[in-house]
Amino acid sequence: MADKEISTEIVTYGNPVLRRRAEPVTVIDSSIKRITEAMVEAMLRANGIGLAAPQIGVGKRIIALDIDGEFHILINPEIIELSTDEEEATEGCLSVPGVDAPVTRRTHAVVRGVTLDEKEIELVGEGLMARAIQHEIDHLNGVLFIDHLTPAKRRFLLKEYARMQREKDQ
Repeated sequence: MADKEISTEIVTYGNPVLRRRAEPVTVIDSSIKRITEAMVEAMLRANGIGLAAPQIGVGKRIIALDIDGEFHILINPEIIELSTDEEEATEGCLSVPGVDAPVTRRTHAVVRGVTLDEKEIELVGEGLMARAIQHEIDHLNGVLFIDHLTPAKRRFLLKEYARMQREKDQ
């Protein structure tokens, strides 16, 4: 990756980077560390609990999680186990600000990834952590939470989002 400035601005719905599958990280170098710093800054500024690199316009497979005092950065994360038990809960997204909807997700998830110091780790997530893991890895695959809704609910939510954006721009 070129030595360019990395934005800490969160990209929003409509930006094509959110719909592309993110590329694996092949080398953990200073540019990857700068990306993760920008991600953490953006996530904390927005009071988020998770963020994926595409949400700051970077098509790399990196996620950051900050849930209940547990902070993690995972490079090239992959879900290796999901429960069959599911739970519906209201979900939102920093890249689709101002709207939320009930989304059904698995209640237990195990994710494997690499830390910034190049150690392989596994995280076991229950409840909110499991939901956040699934949500952020969806981002790495070009999937947004609205894609888990029925077509009618998605249309309604996107109309509401567009209305809110128009009002904000006035």
